Amino acid sequence: MSSPSAPVATPAHPEYPDKIDGAVLKVAGVVVLGAIMSILDITVVNVALPTFQTEFAVDGEPLPYSTVAWTVTAYTLALATVIPLTGWAADRFGTKRLYMTALFLFTAGSVLCAMATSIELLIGFRVLQGLGGGMLMPLGMTIMTRAAGPARMGRLMAILGVPMLLGPIFGPILGGWLIENYSWQWIFLINLPIGAAALVYSFLVLPSDSPEPSESFDWVGMALLSPGLALFLYGISSIPGEGTFFSPKVVVPGTVGLLMVAVFAVWSFRPKHPLLDLRLFKNRNLTVSVITMFLFAAAFFGGLLLVPTYFQQVRGETALAAGWLMAVQGLGAMITMPIAGALTDKLPVGRIAPFGLVAIIAGMFALTQLTATTSYWFILPVLFVMGLGMGGTMMPLMTSALKTLTSHEVARGSTLLNISQQIASSIGVAIMSVVLTNGLNNDPLLQASKAFNEASEGVTDPAQLGSIAARFPEVAALLARGQEFFMAAVNEAMASAFATTFWVAAVLLSLTLIPAYFLPRQHEESHLLDDAEAADVAPPIVLH
Repeated sequence: MSSPSAPVATPAHPEYPDKIDGAVLKVAGVVVLGAIMSILDITVVNVALPTFQTEFAVDGEPLPYSTVAWTVTAYTLALATVIPLTGWAADRFGTKRLYMTALFLFTAGSVLCAMATSIELLIGFRVLQGLGGGMLMPLGMTIMTRAAGPARMGRLMAILGVPMLLGPIFGPILGGWLIENYSWQWIFLINLPIGAAALVYSFLVLPSDSPEPSESFDWVGMALLSPGLALFLYGISSIPGEGTFFSPKVVVPGTVGLLMVAVFAVWSFRPKHPLLDLRLFKNRNLTVSVITMFLFAAAFFGGLLLVPTYFQQVRGETALAAGWLMAVQGLGAMITMPIAGALTDKLPVGRIAPFGLVAIIAGMFALTQLTATTSYWFILPVLFVMGLGMGGTMMPLMTSALKTLTSHEVARGSTLLNISQQIASSIGVAIMSVVLTNGLNNDPLLQASKAFNEASEGVTDPAQLGSIAARFPEVAALLARGQEFFMAAVNEAMASAFATTFWVAAVLLSLTLIPAYFLPRQHEESHLLDDAEAADVAPPIVLH
């Protein structure tokens, strides 16, 4: 036994070096590898949407964009469902084994996606991917936060922003190359060797942790929130396919889901440890950041999904070419993301994020001017500027939301932030998809052109073609001036529908400036370690 005068050697909380050391970088390698796999797959699928329209065509008729967009939405639905469980499950089963389980689910889901023989099966297997992918980032960030500590949160965000950079840069290129040179199945099969390597790497590098007694699980909240979110997002995501907000397929699940979420909101104030702690909205910084991120995610990610589709359907580019064109946005983010991550350790977020938002808004308004012949020397700088804005917006907002929370609150605060982002992305994709779909369907020339193509399919006799064309005066007038003139007019009509959709996204993005005005403009110290001595503090979870 030590003498009473002996000094106490055990610190009140772990001491972390100021620099990002080698031990953290080893663990970061595991986290970044898993995140790259999941984020790459999202951007790859975005490029593949036009391919899915033709590959899964029914009776030779390409599937509508609103249908194939479900391959993106299904993944998001699964994310929203599993995220609330991750913090509790990490304590209950241990972060290492749960992270490896998430890697396995994502990899298995990827292989099954490659084996899909219909759009319905592909959408179903994307759900399995989402269940694994939804756990990868929060678990990875839990592991990283334990290793790095809160004092380096801004720089930690910059390191973990690497997958967000590589995804936009290499995802479209890789997806386009695989589709063009092999087949669409390979955009999913590529995850098999990466997933296997990540599993081995995780087993060797991640520190073993034993399951610990966790907080009591909110079973009532789980029964209300996860299915409620899934039903609500299903209803919202059905809008593009139905073409109206008032279809039973939209109203019934959307209303039931919203009611379940509302009941959960009331219930969440009763248990000590609710599945989603809405009491955290009392924190001003968190509330403002969540609102800003919600509007940003809905407008930006919804609009961004349309850009590779524009390149392929209007400009006639291949999937690979569309990927290379989208890469400039990732290059822009590569410049600003590490800078913004470092600045958030020194400057208030209210003096950083608005500049990023203005850049994105300016870029989105520029996209409203797109035509079928807009020079790439105009489009590419616009995408680059939007990338600069994305890198300067997302990380500061995340850090602002979490910085003033204590260690015990960060897990719940990050869950709120991430779920709101997923909901917003689903709503944004639904809104942009329905605006684009309605724009294409309501254009007289496009509808006449579609009807003419259907009526003239397989007809080679010039006289018969002339007779069919006479039934469509708009088409006949354009064809009289030549096939190239006709195609140019059709492409211009399609471009106009895309431009209208970008107008909607630009207006929504402009609204983000309102909550962004209330972001903190004075430097605030981190409170992450304020309750670190408490024995029952759950490990923090930081989500991207």
